[in-house]
Amino acid sequence: MRGSGFILLLFALVLVSSCAVAFDPLDPTGNITIKWDVISWTPDGYVAMVMLNNFQMYRHIMSPGWTLGWTWAKKEVIWSMVGAQTTDQGDCTKFKGNIPHCCKRTPTVVDLLPGVPYNQQIANCCKGGVVASYGQDPAAAVSAFQVSVGLSGTSNKTVKLPKNFTLLGPGPGYTCGPAKIVPSTVFWTPDKRRKTQALMTWKVTCTYSQILASKHPSCCVSFSSFYNDTIIPCQSCACGCENKNCIESDSNQITMPGINTPSKDNSPLLQCTHHMCPVRVHWHVKINYKEYWRAKIAISNFNYRMNYTQWTLVVQHPNLDNVTEVFSFEYKPLVPYPSINDTGMFYGMKYYNDLLMEAGTYGNVQSELLLKKDVNTFTFKQGWAFPRKVYFNGDECMLPPPDVYPHLPNSSPVSSRFGFHNFATVLFPLLLLTIW
Repeated sequence: MRGSGFILLLFALVLVSSCAVAFDPLDPTGNITIKWDVISWTPDGYVAMVMLNNFQMYRHIMSPGWTLGWTWAKKEVIWSMVGAQTTDQGDCTKFKGNIPHCCKRTPTVVDLLPGVPYNQQIANCCKGGVVASYGQDPAAAVSAFQVSVGLSGTSNKTVKLPKNFTLLGPGPGYTCGPAKIVPSTVFWTPDKRRKTQALMTWKVTCTYSQILASKHPSCCVSFSSFYNDTIIPCQSCACGCENKNCIESDSNQITMPGINTPSKDNSPLLQCTHHMCPVRVHWHVKINYKEYWRAKIAISNFNYRMNYTQWTLVVQHPNLDNVTEVFSFEYKPLVPYPSINDTGMFYGMKYYNDLLMEAGTYGNVQSELLLKKDVNTFTFKQGWAFPRKVYFNGDECMLPPPDVYPHLPNSSPVSSRFGFHNFATVLFPLLLLTIW
């Protein structure tokens, strides 16, 4: 009995830990929901609208876009698709005349690229699989396609739901639950005078786990301040040092044609640094005023093969409940829990700095934020002015250890050192080059 009890306890712990892996405390309800709406029956199956809704507040799907897969429950085939396509037709030799679009039992579907002929498009399709985060742009946080399925059954009682859904976006990390039948979706006509509903609807929920996506972080954080000339760099090998294929910043290789061309497997080509991270976020405590203080944020890209489109930066800091102004970034407070307002999302201004270029001269974006002091909590002591958590594109970045930060000078009060911010303002651009 004791042995069986231990096994049950171990199983429970594994189950809890596996569920917790996909839980993001800063976005507790974030997920991608895949919804199938059967809109008509056909002689041997049905036509369905499939929608991918990204309900994650700050994690988007960037190029090369999403890939969706599943396993058919019976011997279904895909007769045709609009707004998407399968990557492999499979063996359709048993069909004569009208050949299906795909005969594989485990089809893999990708979005179409922009610019396809109009008769191959539907609403919210054809964006190359790129889907914005819900917090950044709710209208663009959806992707859709239409599929005509055959050999599947022609009623709610005979249709069997697909199984084993998988979602890549554009790499691993997502885990999808089983399809579940839900109340049929209601549709309104454009004039809002008539409503119809789907003949059958089912949903699949997919959640993201950074641990499943990669065994190492994909970004790191460094610190500096006006009151101390010590720079706290990213930790050595913060993103792992297994990747030896890196290029020195002064190498002639960076001027070679094709150096910025993405590889087929989407592998990075990094600038050689001690942290070996594709992205570094630098937080600089810049100026102290009587009632306000100012911080500067710089995001640097060290990947020669990657442009980050629609990037997002999430910061957790207790003073973000009093943000007065943000310069050159868009800002949106995130309130994952009632009465706790210590998290905010930054992202680029459209057509200005919403594209973080590949490693090199233009591979960084910067902004400043002005925060109003709370006299009951504000202090520069014990690293209070530095963030507790930082996420880039939805992945948590490695911060310096909790006790490592620019300390206040021991020999003089802070007020006597305020003049140092002028020096720090001049110094800051150099930090981007010197701290790697």
